[in-house]
Amino acid sequence: MNLYTEGDPIADTKAPEGPIETRWDTRRFEAKLVNPANRRKRTVIVVGTGLAGGSAAATLGEAGYHVKSYCYQDSPRRAHSIAAQGGINAAKNYRNDGDSVHRLFYDTVKGGDFRSRESNVHRLAQVSVEIIDQCVAQGVPFAREYGGLLDNRSFGGAQVSRTFYARGQTGQQLLLGAYQALERQVAAGTVEMHARHEMLDLIVVDGKARGIVVRDLVTGEITTDFADAVVLASGGYGNVFFLSTNAKGCNVTATWRAHRKGALFANPCFTQIHPTCIPQSGEHQSKLTLMSESLRNDGRVWVPKEKGDPRPANEIPEDERDYYLERIYPSFGNLVPRDIASRAAKNVCDEGRGVGPGGLGVYLDFADAIARLGQDAVEAKYGNLFEMYERITGEDPNKVPMRIYPAVHYTMGGLWVDYDLQSTIPGLFVVGEANFSDHGANRLGASALMQGLADGYFVLPNTINDYLATGDFTPVTEEHPAAVEARSAVEERINRFLSIDGDRTVDSFHRELGRIMWDYCGMERTDEGLRKAIELIRGLREEFWRRVKVPGSGDDLNQALEKAGRVADFFELAELMCIDALHRTESCGGHFRGESQTPDGEALRDDENFSYVAAWEWGGDQPPVLHKEDLTFEYVHLVQRSYK
Repeated sequence: MNLYTEGDPIADTKAPEGPIETRWDTRRFEAKLVNPANRRKRTVIVVGTGLAGGSAAATLGEAGYHVKSYCYQDSPRRAHSIAAQGGINAAKNYRNDGDSVHRLFYDTVKGGDFRSRESNVHRLAQVSVEIIDQCVAQGVPFAREYGGLLDNRSFGGAQVSRTFYARGQTGQQLLLGAYQALERQVAAGTVEMHARHEMLDLIVVDGKARGIVVRDLVTGEITTDFADAVVLASGGYGNVFFLSTNAKGCNVTATWRAHRKGALFANPCFTQIHPTCIPQSGEHQSKLTLMSESLRNDGRVWVPKEKGDPRPANEIPEDERDYYLERIYPSFGNLVPRDIASRAAKNVCDEGRGVGPGGLGVYLDFADAIARLGQDAVEAKYGNLFEMYERITGEDPNKVPMRIYPAVHYTMGGLWVDYDLQSTIPGLFVVGEANFSDHGANRLGASALMQGLADGYFVLPNTINDYLATGDFTPVTEEHPAAVEARSAVEERINRFLSIDGDRTVDSFHRELGRIMWDYCGMERTDEGLRKAIELIRGLREEFWRRVKVPGSGDDLNQALEKAGRVADFFELAELMCIDALHRTESCGGHFRGESQTPDGEALRDDENFSYVAAWEWGGDQPPVLHKEDLTFEYVHLVQRSYK
C-alpha cells in the first residue's frame, strides 16, 4: 500500500533565539501591538467555550476586540472541560519541596517522552504561576491548608506536589471562573455568544482564515460568519474510539474541516490511555467514566499474585497481593505517568491476574490510607469521587477497593501550530487540546487545564496581536466565492447524508470503528495490526456511505444528522492515525509499538530516526503528505525515560 508521500520539512519560525528563560518575554516584546482604538475594528471568531476557548474569548473581549464565540452546547458551562477532576499544575513551590519553573519544564518534556518542543513547554511552565493567581482572583475555590495557603497534591510523573485542586471538581470550578469572565464581556457587548451552533467548515479567502460555516442545531439553518482571524478551541478527538472518557458530543469536525482546507495535522497517533477509569460493564455502554488520577496519591494499585484468583479483594491476604507499580517503579510507585501505569495494568491483565468481569480490571485500594488518616480525612479529599464511583458500580470504596482499567482519555496530537499558536493557514489560531504543541507523546496529569488556560488567558492574547496588527483585512461577505463554495459544500454533504436512506444507524458504524481502533491502534500497535486496521477502516467507511440511515430532515433539531457528520470525519481521521502510527516504528509515550520495546517491556524510542513532529497535509484523492519538524534538545538531554 502506498500510504503516504513525504514533503518538505516544516519549522517553527516564531520562537525567538537566546536563553530559553527569556524567549517568551522576547516574543511578547517583539510582537506588534494593536492600539486600543484599532482593536474595536478587529473581529475574532472563537470556536469552543471550554477552558481554552472561554478564557480566550473573555480575554480578547476585555482587550477591546469584537469577539464572536460559538459552541454546540446549550451553554458554555457544558463544555467538556467541566469534567476534569484532579487538578491543575503550577510551579509555585508552596510545599518548599524543590519545585521550580525549570523542574516543571523538565518533568513535562520527560513525561512527553521527548517528543515536544522545548520552547513551548518552558513557556507553559513559566505561565503556570500566573494562571493560579488569575483563578484565585476570579474566586475559584481551591483547597487550602490550615495556614490559609493553597493546598497541593501529587500527580503522576512528578516527585513534588504542584497540583492545585478543588476536591474532585477542579475543571468545573475553573470553567465557571472562565465562564463568568466570558459572560461579563457578553454583558459589556464585546462578545457575541452563539450557543447551539456547530462549525462545519472553514472559509479561507486569499490563503487566510476569514470565517466559518455553521449550522444552527435547533433550526437547521446554515449560515456563514466572518472575522479577521479564527481561533479553534474545539478540544480533542478521543471519541474516534467510540468508548472514551470524553463527553459524547466531543468530536474532531472543527479541526478536521480546517485540516482539509490546508492546516497540517500533527502527531495524530499520540493518544493517551488513562489508567484510572471504571471498567466497561457491557456492550450496551456508550462512554466510560474517569476516576481522577489524584486517587493514586492515597490509593494503592494491586492484583492477586496468582492467576484467576476468585476470592473477593478483602479475603486476599497481604502477602498474596502484587502491588506491581510499587514493585516495578520504586522511585515513583503508584504515581508513574499515565502511559506507563496503563501498560502495566494491561500487562498484568494479559497475564490472567486481572479482577472483575472478564479479568479486565485492577484494584485501587484505600484501606491503608483510611487506616492511616481516618475515613473523614479521606472523605474530605475524595468524597465526591467516592460517591460517583458508588453510584455507578454499587460498591463503596470505603469498604472494598475500586476496580479500574485503562481507557482512552486525551489526545496529544492536533493541528500543527507555531510558537504563536498559529496554524499553517494564516489567521487560523488553535488553542488547548485542539493543537499539538505542549505534551509530546504523553500528557502528564493536571497539565491539560494548565495548557488550556495558559493558551487562552496569556499566550494567544499576546501573539494574535502580531497577526492582527499587519495586513489588509478587506471585509468579506456571504457573496464572496470562497464563502459560497464552503456553504454549498456543507449543504451538499448534509443532503447526501439524508438521501442515503440505508439500514444501519450512525452509532452502529461508530461503535464498529471504535472497536477497530481500540484493537489495533490502542494501547499496543503492530505493523500487521495497523495495516489490517487501515483495510478495515476503508471498507467500513465505504459501507457507511452506502448504508447509513439518517432519519428526519436538516430543517430542525436532528441529532442523527449531527452524529453522521462527526462520524464521517472520524473515519478519515482514524485512517490517518493508523498511517501515522505505522510510519513511526519507534515506541514513545502513549504510542507503543510491539516491535520496539526494551527487554523489560518499556517503550524504546528511536531518537536518531524519529526525533521529529509528524505534520500531515491533507492529500484529497491522493495519499497524505508527511512534513517533518525536527526537534532539538538544548536544555533537557535525551535519555531513555525511566521512572524506576
